Amino acid sequence: MNDTDSSPKEEQKLTRSPAEWTTFSIALLILAAIAGLIIYKWVTLQDRPPVLSVTPNPEIREVPGQYYVPFSITNTGGETAESVQVIAELIINGEVEESGEQQIDFLASGEKQEGAFVFSRDPREGELNIRVASYKLP
Repeated sequence: MNDTDSSPKEEQKLTRSPAEWTTFSIALLILAAIAGLIIYKWVTLQDRPPVLSVTPNPEIREVPGQYYVPFSITNTGGETAESVQVIAELIINGEVEESGEQQIDFLASGEKQEGAFVFSRDPREGELNIRVASYKLP
C-alpha cells in the first residue's frame, strides 16, 4: 500500500460541501439564539420578587345550593412563591356574607394555576372580591 493513494480519498472525506456548511451555520445560530434567550431571561428575572395576580372567571357554575366561582392565579415575577393564600369575600348590602380561602402550595415564575371558590349564596347578587392575602419565599 502506498500512502499517496489513501491521501486524496481522506481529503475528499474531510471536506464539506457548501450546503453542509450552511446547514451547520444555521443550526449553530439557532442554538446560540436559544442559549442567549435563556441567559437573558435568567439574568433579567433573577432577584425580582413574586408578582401575583388573581383573575376571577366570569362564568359561575350553579349546582343546586352551591355556586362555583373559578379563578386563575399567575406569578409574573422572578422568584417562586410558596404557600400563596387567596381569599374571596362575598359582600351583600355592605356586609361580608361569605368568605373562602385557598392555599396554593407552589407557584413558580411564569406559572399559572386555577381553582374555584364555592358559595351557598349567588355571587351575582353582591360584590365579589378575590385577592392574594399572603405568600412566603422558599
